[in-house]
Amino acid sequence: MSLNLQEVKNLLLRRGQTQYGLEAINQLQHALQCAHLAEQAGESSETIVASLLHDFGHLLAAEREGAVEHDTTEDDLHQFIALPFLRALFPDAVLEPIRMHVDAKRYLCLIDPGYWSDLSLASKHSLEQQGGAFNEAQAQAFIAQPFAEEAVRLRRYDDLAKIQDKVVPGLEHYEEHLTQVAI
Repeated sequence: MSLNLQEVKNLLLRRGQTQYGLEAINQLQHALQCAHLAEQAGESSETIVASLLHDFGHLLAAEREGAVEHDTTEDDLHQFIALPFLRALFPDAVLEPIRMHVDAKRYLCLIDPGYWSDLSLASKHSLEQQGGAFNEAQAQAFIAQPFAEEAVRLRRYDDLAKIQDKVVPGLEHYEEHLTQVAI
């Protein structure tokens, strides 16, 4: 069930050409923009790789179902789908922010009054499918987890990584980060 680095890159390149949900970019463009933002912010290689692979579960779901586009009618739980395929390849410092990036959106909706209004329509739609904003107890439980702060920062990059025709480095640029953090 586990993938190797070459299989991860191949899937990103092949399935990454599909549209990213209801956004105006494809999956690969979104992943690369997100990783670029993390790198520009001086994040660790683990957080850069988590940013690159945070939506990898969408690609795996599409691969499994033979889908051409991401189904937007229900939550696909993509944050969990990728974990068994990446667990033998990456440490928790990569996997946990991936697992928590959806909950980070739910957290930010509670703690940041302007966050909801800045979300794209597609993100607002998916948030409702994912359970909506956290309540106070859920938010406290979330932020107390290891790697929650990284997940929140990843989430911020995720929200900004939706710009059509934005020029960022290609997948080969992240080869060193991927290799450096691989187990």
